[in-house]
Amino acid sequence: MSEARTARTYNQRHVPRKYTPGGRRASIYVSWSYPAEAGRNAAELDNRFSTMTEVRRVAWPAYEDPKWSDPCQFQQGIGGSLELFFWAWVPFQDFAEEVTGHPVPVYQRIDQAGFHTPLDERVLADTDVLFVFGLDHMITGQEAQPGETEALRAFLAREDARLVLGPHHDVGASDDLSVREVEYRHHGDPLVPRQQRFATYVRDVMKGLGVPVINQYGLRPATGEDNRIAPLSTNRDLDEKGWLNGVTNFNFHMHLPHYAVTTDEPKAIHVLARQPIDTSRPHPFTDDGNTEFNMFLWMPPGDDRAADVLLADSTIFSTLFGADDSLRNFWRNLVS
Repeated sequence: MSEARTARTYNQRHVPRKYTPGGRRASIYVSWSYPAEAGRNAAELDNRFSTMTEVRRVAWPAYEDPKWSDPCQFQQGIGGSLELFFWAWVPFQDFAEEVTGHPVPVYQRIDQAGFHTPLDERVLADTDVLFVFGLDHMITGQEAQPGETEALRAFLAREDARLVLGPHHDVGASDDLSVREVEYRHHGDPLVPRQQRFATYVRDVMKGLGVPVINQYGLRPATGEDNRIAPLSTNRDLDEKGWLNGVTNFNFHMHLPHYAVTTDEPKAIHVLARQPIDTSRPHPFTDDGNTEFNMFLWMPPGDDRAADVLLADSTIFSTLFGADDSLRNFWRNLVS
């Protein structure tokens, strides 16, 4: 890991940031256990990240530069593909620092050295905008503890606070193997196994905070003639705070979660943006008549919460999948 990337990753050692008037302090919390993810048996096909060797094979020749392909410079197992996340988050971190005047630390629930950083006041007291990236495979058992939920409730009591939850996809939840195969053919990514279920931790957080959402499926977005992701379908009349000002699209990713709303109360949570689906590839969700999935949601402040809660997939903040002015406008709206 380069010096620049190391400087942006914090665990155990807390580095308080000087408050700058008008500048929000953003932090990223990755809900995985790095050792549990990197230590998964590569001979098991499901519920793990790809090895770096698999990434190189599928994406050839994109990662044949010596910095990626030389095992003396870069891990070739699962750990190597996890390291790609850190590289890809840096442009978002740099952009957010430019906007806010504050560096953006990344905390891992359990880091490479095995240090455990719970999501508590040590992180939250130095944060105004918290991004929680739900990238933990369910099989690793990353359960949110009651003390963490209480700390988040206290955080959300602050009017200046903001919580952005990003549970990733839930591919292959069905026990029917033929259904899993249909889902796999729909998204078309050879690096994703027939079953890859994420986000026990964020699901626990949502349950504890009363966020009426569950992440479902891994859906392939529609694209235009230029192979760019199709524009969002937006509900701008509900976007009272301008989260989508200057935003027409996010970035393309083959398998994005549908954020299903689990309440019938219309004012509890607003679906601000939906993503058109690639309907040329069958999927159980489109077989039910759906042509779009919920992509960006806002839960306005309520009686017991002064802060905003938003839902947006973690891939939106990763430049592994590209970034343009529309996406950077979205980043700016969330941290400013």
